[in-house]
Amino acid sequence: MSRTKIVPIPVLGKHAVNAYLLLGRRPVIVDAGTPGSAGTIRDHIVRHGVDPADVALIVITHGHIDHFGSAAELHRLTGAPLAGHVADLVPYRSGRVRLPYLPTGPMGRVMDRNKKLHVRAEPFDPHLLVEGETDLKDFGIEARIMPTPGHTAGSVSVLTDDGDLVAGDLVANSFMGLIPGRPANPPFHDDPQRNLASLRAMLALNPTALHVGHGTPLDPDRVRRWAAREQRRLNRREADGGLRVRSEE
Repeated sequence: MSRTKIVPIPVLGKHAVNAYLLLGRRPVIVDAGTPGSAGTIRDHIVRHGVDPADVALIVITHGHIDHFGSAAELHRLTGAPLAGHVADLVPYRSGRVRLPYLPTGPMGRVMDRNKKLHVRAEPFDPHLLVEGETDLKDFGIEARIMPTPGHTAGSVSVLTDDGDLVAGDLVANSFMGLIPGRPANPPFHDDPQRNLASLRAMLALNPTALHVGHGTPLDPDRVRRWAAREQRRLNRREADGGLRVRSEE
């Protein structure tokens, strides 16, 4: 069994928005960044010795503009099929994020006013529609796509057989990666309780590291401690009637 190497691709800033290159028997890309960033992703994979035409698959973790914004263009640059969960087909096919964003805190409320989060990306139809756990051996890596709903209904993560979890926005570094190594919520969650349940389910599989969309890799034990505190916080909010959960379409 060949080990899968996880290579971060900074799309915005040093760690503010990440895509990932997974290197096994064939290369796989996870996430496509904001609109207009396909060339940046292509240039990074070339610097790692990968011919874009060799990319076997592009996995989109969820239907937010900073993760699927360049999916259609990246598909044209590489020829690789796109994979996305059926529950996020509305944003993928429309090119627009399903609104409203539901902020998890002050940063989310500020970011919700950023016009760049409300632009229309080029729409796409996933070639591989994900509905449940999906083995990626046929695409050249020893890994599985794991549905991890909550951040959006169609959020997914990629878990390698070596234990690396490429987690999208299941969890983030504090302040969009400005405080590396410190677990935090990303700016938005559709359903915080469901997202936390997905995070705890992934932690129960004993990953060796969590590679996130915003920030540097996170230590699983530190994430477990944070998740326990976050569960208590959410429970208090629910008891106070202060937790809003958006119904799924």
